[in-house]
Amino acid sequence: MEKDTESAATPEQDEPVAEVMADAALAATAAAAAAATAERPTAPALETCGLDPALAQSMILRLREAEPRLSVWLGIVLEGVEEAGDELWKRLRFLLRSLDAPAAEVDAFVDDFRGWLERMEYVQLDEFRSELQYRLTLALDMEDEEDERSRLFLKISEGLSRTREQFSRRLDSLFSSHGELNESFWEELEELFIMADLGYEPSLELVERLRERARKENVTRVEDVRGLLMAEVDEIFRLPRRISAVNPPEVVLFIGVNGVGKTTTIAKLAHRARMQGKKVMIAAADTFRAAAIEQLQVWAERVGALFHARPAGSDPASVAYEAMDRALAEKVDILFVDTAGRLQTKVNLMEELTKIRQVLGKKHEGAPHRCILVIDATTGQNALSQAKLFKEAAGVDELILTKLDGTAKGGVAIAVAMQEKLPITYVGLGEKLEDLRPFNGADYARALLGDLDQGK
Repeated sequence: MEKDTESAATPEQDEPVAEVMADAALAATAAAAAAATAERPTAPALETCGLDPALAQSMILRLREAEPRLSVWLGIVLEGVEEAGDELWKRLRFLLRSLDAPAAEVDAFVDDFRGWLERMEYVQLDEFRSELQYRLTLALDMEDEEDERSRLFLKISEGLSRTREQFSRRLDSLFSSHGELNESFWEELEELFIMADLGYEPSLELVERLRERARKENVTRVEDVRGLLMAEVDEIFRLPRRISAVNPPEVVLFIGVNGVGKTTTIAKLAHRARMQGKKVMIAAADTFRAAAIEQLQVWAERVGALFHARPAGSDPASVAYEAMDRALAEKVDILFVDTAGRLQTKVNLMEELTKIRQVLGKKHEGAPHRCILVIDATTGQNALSQAKLFKEAAGVDELILTKLDGTAKGGVAIAVAMQEKLPITYVGLGEKLEDLRPFNGADYARALLGDLDQGK
């Protein structure tokens, strides 16, 4: 009987033990779940760059939903900002970090822009907004963006409006007065080109090229010459492929007569290079004018470039040699060398520029890598003669057209590119640093000739 009693009591004694084991198992499961939750990666917090978290959250949602264009993004970020200050710097950092720009580059961009504002004494947003967008365009490599190209096209169109109005009106009149292609039409077209600042020889060549294109494409009606003209001008402006890589530092030699905007063009190109993260030096090898040296120094300080010069009257080649030596020692990325803008005899010009070229090449093999001729687009046929003289005397690799914001004689660009076989790489559209932009032949042709399809 005692044995039975003990046997009956065993399950009752085991019940508390089972409950304890169950509770322990539940506790272990809960602990494991908690540990797994702790180990699971959480979504990273939005980087606010010092902005109010609610504002940053709202702004990032708007940026993601907006049309992917820099001007639109900038409009969102600058909403409510009226002047330079901490709020502006926070928002700029926020935009750049939202576009995955490295933190160090963001800091460098903001610090550089802040320093520029202080030097220029700009405070109100309206004073520097266009410059800010230009810097962001370069820093983010968005210059080919459609919105940015539209802005440039409008500026070029405004500068060429006078030439376009005269040229298009006469072109329309010519086309409407002829049906079939004949000798009379070609002669009148040639005269029209001459009046549009193409010059005599370039006008003859352009008409011959159009005749040949019309023959190859079996074009017999005048109205179809419109499309041929646009295609021909576009081809004239097409840039040849070339090796852009150089053994650093890249050395760029500038030539051109006084008054064409050479000094400001150097400053604008130096500014572009700085905004692209390059270390820049400007050398004042135009030692014949003290004012030119002083002006270039002011521009170098404004754009944050290194500057090298010697007193007025010094040997230009010596200045170039010293600048090259310094550029190598200080690991400069690009060296811009200004030269005298005197047009005396070809012999003097050749001797001086040849000497500069020689000392640069002696110190740095391959230098100068580019020789840029700056010409004033408002001077018409004078620009064509300058291009011819400098190409013969000094050797020219490319052209920059300045003052397209004025009453530019736009036909000369076609003449220079066609007759001298020189590529136009940049155009000057105003006085501001951001007003020097890459040249686009198709846009220039459209701005100069108008929409030729409208005449059909």
